[in-house]
Amino acid sequence: MKENLLIRLRNKNCFRPLTFFFLFALLLSFPLRVGAEGGLPLTRVLTVEEKQILYQLRQEGWEANSRQILQKIAGFRGEAGIMVKDLQTGWTFLHNEDQVFPAASLIKIPIMVACFKAVQEGRIKLEEKYVLKRKDRVGGSGILRRMRNGRTFTYAELINFMVTHSDNIATNVLIDRLGFDYINQVMAELGLKTTRLRRKMIDFTARENGLENYTTTKEITRVLEMIYWGKCYTPEISAQCLEVLKQQRINDRLPRFLPREAQVAHKTGLEREVCHDAGIVFTSYGDYVISILVRTWSGPRTTKAFIARLSSYFYQVFKT
Repeated sequence: MKENLLIRLRNKNCFRPLTFFFLFALLLSFPLRVGAEGGLPLTRVLTVEEKQILYQLRQEGWEANSRQILQKIAGFRGEAGIMVKDLQTGWTFLHNEDQVFPAASLIKIPIMVACFKAVQEGRIKLEEKYVLKRKDRVGGSGILRRMRNGRTFTYAELINFMVTHSDNIATNVLIDRLGFDYINQVMAELGLKTTRLRRKMIDFTARENGLENYTTTKEITRVLEMIYWGKCYTPEISAQCLEVLKQQRINDRLPRFLPREAQVAHKTGLEREVCHDAGIVFTSYGDYVISILVRTWSGPRTTKAFIARLSSYFYQVFKT
């Protein structure tokens, strides 16, 4: 069905002009999103003709903006894996989507899924308390490193800190609680083949011994898409994940140059020579997933600007 749709849309004579403009006007008369239920987007189901029209608009948006996007990618000093997918029509841009990158803090997305699955199974409780200990302390990002030993936090707070502040201490506490085997089993059940947890955060000894957390643009996009459609195990788990992603506090990449009305539920990653951001963008023109993973020696400032600018260019594809 998808191949047939692509073939038809490539044929510029597939719509009679009057029919096209009538259906286009009809499509614009109804919002693509009509509300939200249980934290998940409630997207109006489009007819086949509406999807075809919207897909054609995406193609036209791409043609209008492709030059600056491709020039930006070609001019970047480094390796980038990029995937952008329209969640209404399936229109997709792919660039090195299967290339393997160190996951950095993007690994915290599937760890979050594992946490909420464990809650649903009764392995942990969100209101359960954890006492911060001296042995928990590691460097890198997060807010718990500024908290004194002996302070208590709920597991709900730890999950939130892990994602919204990219907190490494919270992440390691959750890894210790769930275990590597459980977390990796969840990743396998999500259909991820490359993405695995092989070391804790800021464990440089493990890294020197060849243990690294890897992922690909395609697999991170897959998890985000499952979250969007409520198919990340259950609608409840998906809604919990989406709500946390929407509270992200590190907004110097994907959302940086987007208008305020565009909401981005996302997770960043930053580590030696890698810089990432992946998320779901909610707009009045339609929602889409965008994942940009980068390996470079240009430094984080340049790389963050590269991701931010690409994000703004792809936004124009959907706005056109």
